[in-house]
Amino acid sequence: MKIDTQNFCVRPRSKVNLKKWPTTSKPVFSSKEEYKRLLEKHVQQLSELQELHAASAKTALLLIFQGMDAAGKDGAIRHVMSGVNPQGCEVSSFKQPSATELQHDFLWRSTQRLPERGRIGIFNRSYYEEVLAVRVHPELLANEGLSDEARDKNFWKKRYRSIVDAEEHLYRNGTRIVKIFLHLSEEEQRKRFLARIDAPEKNWKFSISDIHERKFWKQYQEAFGECLQETSTEHSPWYAVPADDKENARLIISQLVLNALRGMKMAYPKTTDERRAELMEIRKHLV
Repeated sequence: MKIDTQNFCVRPRSKVNLKKWPTTSKPVFSSKEEYKRLLEKHVQQLSELQELHAASAKTALLLIFQGMDAAGKDGAIRHVMSGVNPQGCEVSSFKQPSATELQHDFLWRSTQRLPERGRIGIFNRSYYEEVLAVRVHPELLANEGLSDEARDKNFWKKRYRSIVDAEEHLYRNGTRIVKIFLHLSEEEQRKRFLARIDAPEKNWKFSISDIHERKFWKQYQEAFGECLQETSTEHSPWYAVPADDKENARLIISQLVLNALRGMKMAYPKTTDERRAELMEIRKHLV
C-alpha cells in the first residue's frame, strides 16, 4: 500500500496558519500488527534503494526534521532509518552554536555536514533554528556579532531568502532535500512530557528548559507557520506531518523518503568490456 503524502505538502507561496493544519490524520493501518508489517516493508525497501543510491553516487539526499520538543524526531529517525547501512547515512543534531560557529554566517555549520553524493544526510533540527528559535528569542542574535545594518526591518525576510537560495543551489548540484515538520499539538506534548517524567528510563529525555520553551508555544507556532510559508518551494517543499500519532507519522515519513529515492535517476554502474575482461582474468586465479 502506497501512502498518499500530497495532503501533507505545504504548497509553495501558500498561506500557512498552523491552527488550521491537523495534528492527527486518518490512520494508514488498522492494527498494531499491520503497522509493524508496513514499517518493516518500508524499511526493507529503503535498504534496497539506499544500496542503489550509494552505488549510483549521482545525487545526495538530505532529510531535515523540525518540530517542537517531544514531536518525535528522534523516534522517527530511529525507526524509519533502522534498515539503512550506517556507512551510507549520517545524522547531525544541531544544538546551540559554539563560539567558533557564531563567528561564521548562520548556514556555515550545517554546510559542513551536508551529505556527499551517494549518501543520506539527516539533520535533527537544522539551520532552520535560525528562523525559529532565534525568531522566538531575538536576544540570541546578540551573540552572532551582526552589524546594525544587517539587522534591518527586512532581516527575517533576508534569512528566508538565504535559505531558499542555498537549497536551490544544492538542488542544482545534485542534492535532493526532504523537509519534514512534525506538527504536534500542545496537549499531546503535555502528555509526552508527563510520560518522560513518570518513566525512569525516559527521565534523561526531559529538561526544565523544555517547560521554559513550552511557555512560548504561540510564538513558536507563528514562527513555524511563517517559516513553512516562506521556504516551501517546488524543489524543496515542506511536509507538515501530523505528529500526535507517532506510528502513523513514521509511516508517512518513511513513504516520503521512499518517494524521494524513487524519484532519483539511479542505476548500478555498468561494467565496461575492458573491466569485464579484467575480472574474468582475476577469476581464473580464484577457481
